[in-house]
Amino acid sequence: MASLDRFRVIGGAQLRGEVEISGAKNSVLKLMAASLLAVGKTTITNVPDIADVDIMADLLTRLGCTVVRNSSLITIDVPNTPGHRADYDLVRKMRASINVLGPLVVRVGKAEVALPGGDAIGSRGLDFHIKGLEALGAHAHIEHGYVIAEAPTGLVGARIDLDFPSVGATENIMTAAVLARGVTIIDNAAREPDLVDLGEFLISMGANIEGLGSPTITITGVSTLSPTTHATIPDRIITGTWAFAAVMTRGDITIREARAEHLELPLEKLTTAGAIITSTSDGIRVRMDKRPKAIDVSTLPYPGFPTDLLPMVIALNAIADGHSLVTENVFESRFMFVNELSRLGAQISVDGHHASIDGVLELSGAPVEAHDIRAGAGLILAALVSEGETTIDEAFHVDRGYPNFAEQLQKLGAKVTRE
Repeated sequence: MASLDRFRVIGGAQLRGEVEISGAKNSVLKLMAASLLAVGKTTITNVPDIADVDIMADLLTRLGCTVVRNSSLITIDVPNTPGHRADYDLVRKMRASINVLGPLVVRVGKAEVALPGGDAIGSRGLDFHIKGLEALGAHAHIEHGYVIAEAPTGLVGARIDLDFPSVGATENIMTAAVLARGVTIIDNAAREPDLVDLGEFLISMGANIEGLGSPTITITGVSTLSPTTHATIPDRIITGTWAFAAVMTRGDITIREARAEHLELPLEKLTTAGAIITSTSDGIRVRMDKRPKAIDVSTLPYPGFPTDLLPMVIALNAIADGHSLVTENVFESRFMFVNELSRLGAQISVDGHHASIDGVLELSGAPVEAHDIRAGAGLILAALVSEGETTIDEAFHVDRGYPNFAEQLQKLGAKVTRE
């Protein structure tokens, strides 16, 4: 997917209308990687039109799969013995590439996956992944920029207690354990809806998994899995982004296919800010008719406030009435975004993992740069409530997580172009 370099935004629009939420980025990429667990054709529907899907498709093709995409449907035909090496030229573009690690170790007996790249939001080490696979009997280490894991005689179930409920580590352990011999118990497991979606995908392939959505997941290994057809859940982060956009611009947006139960805390915070949020037959409606009130937020793993919405809540607080404190507990470099937001006139000071924000009546347009997917989206929302013109460079980051973002904003009344 070709991408242009810059968003150009003229501030002042009140966003009004309807948007429909596509499949979740943080789910579909993991589903695609997990398709490696079954020989034959697996079909995934509700696939979002984002750049990262193309990168994962290229990676699977490199591993010997045949990948066919038709609009929002993708079919992955997995060979009897996939390749075992995920090279740096693809993996460096996307963090989710590490999700082929677990499936390859248990299917092929060996995996070599380049240390992943993606967003510049923190170190996100792989210690939990490696320790989890070692607990299952693999020999794993990092060498010459690659995670190398070997299990020539297969994996054996174990009890694994994660020091932190890492989504990626839980996913890799779960996808390895479904074909391991015996029972695996993951304590302090991640609980995100995207991880639950992956678990339900595996169950539809024939896996035996209990406890999805709870801190303890129990997996009883089976000898083989079968291809499946599965619909990706709607993207809760895009849902949250549109909700924040409605509140910041004092607009009225109906968000179709939104699942409010996946965003209970963010929607509660927006209600505190003054938003009127109501359920519809197939989603939610978010309305705002006044300046938002400042809200304090601390990010935490699900069901806490998602780190992926941190730039949006900081952007809201930048133009809110009052003082706020936003604390980041997941990724140490999320606040790189603050330097760019300050160029628009936001009054923010950062001390460690805390951002102290004094709201101003209006921001002022300026050239800024996106460093990651969510920062890019947050800067666009800030540009919508800035006087004059704002340009956001490195727009390709936004393309990795938000399908047709400029076009959707235009339909809601925003003055946004790509160039």
